[in-house]
Amino acid sequence: MRRIAFRTAGESHGRGLTALIEGIPAGLSLETERDVDPELKRRQGGYGRGRRMKIESDRAELLSGVRLGETLGSPISMVVWNRDWDNWTVAMSHTPPEPDANPKALRPGYLPRPGHADLVGALKYDRRDTRDILERASARETAARVACGAVAKRLLREFDISVGSHVVSIGSVEAAPSELPTDLNASADASPVRCLDEEAATRMMAEIDAAKERGDTLGGVFEIVATGLPVGLGSYVSWDTKLDGRLAGAVMSIQAVKGVEIGLGFTGAVRPGSDVHDPIVRAEEKPRTGGIGRASNRAGGLEGGVTTGEPLAVRGAMKPISTLMKPLPSVDMRDGSVGNASTERSDVCAVPAAGVVGEAMVALVLADALLEKFGGDSVGEVRRNFDTYLTYLAERGFGER
Repeated sequence: MRRIAFRTAGESHGRGLTALIEGIPAGLSLETERDVDPELKRRQGGYGRGRRMKIESDRAELLSGVRLGETLGSPISMVVWNRDWDNWTVAMSHTPPEPDANPKALRPGYLPRPGHADLVGALKYDRRDTRDILERASARETAARVACGAVAKRLLREFDISVGSHVVSIGSVEAAPSELPTDLNASADASPVRCLDEEAATRMMAEIDAAKERGDTLGGVFEIVATGLPVGLGSYVSWDTKLDGRLAGAVMSIQAVKGVEIGLGFTGAVRPGSDVHDPIVRAEEKPRTGGIGRASNRAGGLEGGVTTGEPLAVRGAMKPISTLMKPLPSVDMRDGSVGNASTERSDVCAVPAAGVVGEAMVALVLADALLEKFGGDSVGEVRRNFDTYLTYLAERGFGER
């Protein structure tokens, strides 16, 4: 049974985006200016973003669930207003258009973009105007996800669990960082493409510039890393309790993500077992692993759907954005004629931002798993349960039970 659930609502050019998160225990210190808005700002950054990010300046407005700076245990609702709404009040009006309205003012779309939800959505929901689809399918929705994820990250920090990300590749350029820094986000955010390899970052930006010149787009791979997790989150007993499956589904749900791997992932499929599995060793310096650790972390912090206490590493592969300035062929939804796909104001590359969204999704899954394991209606109750578990791990020993 899930403890944390979230929902988002809103359209890309509508009045705003709504975020609703349930299951956060009472007594958690939460301030949007400190805990949520910085995450929203991080999502807007990254080399290769489009003009929309120059218009918006995302901030969350709390509507419910918090009083005097602390959560109440009730649903937390927030809204992120769209500043661009002022330019879309006619096209995105909730009321029927005036009889003499200029059709162009409604900004319709009839030529679906290959790779986007435009066509499948129009067929599924029986629409002609693809704006009815693209407004909700847009990755603008992820601003609300990041707001919910920021609350989850705030809860995880109470237990010294951190979630960060960095860009592994963009286009054909792959990074080769020597090692991950202790404060992953501080180092990654200092790079325009959120890459830890400075030389690779320079080549990534050059590749983005070349794609923009061609009217093309680029995808890439981002990695989310969570540290401080105790051994034992998740379960192996049922398919839907396995943490790796829950994480994969969460990251795969991000717009344009087409692949997810944990640890070695697909690389491990071509290696022998002796070069994949992590030797088990004594590790008294790691109390959250029960004093038993791994000589390596090729499993990415999960075995059998359960956390090992080693850093959790999840990668997402993002395809190139579907909106091309030199569009591909399409079919007009009105008469079946052939033409070029519609164009929308868009990014050339959003992989750096996708990593921030990935952090939010991973944090939501981990916070849910934390409460699943330790329960409690208040942060204090969860803390007592958590500390008792850590004491058990420290005192467990190796004798017969």
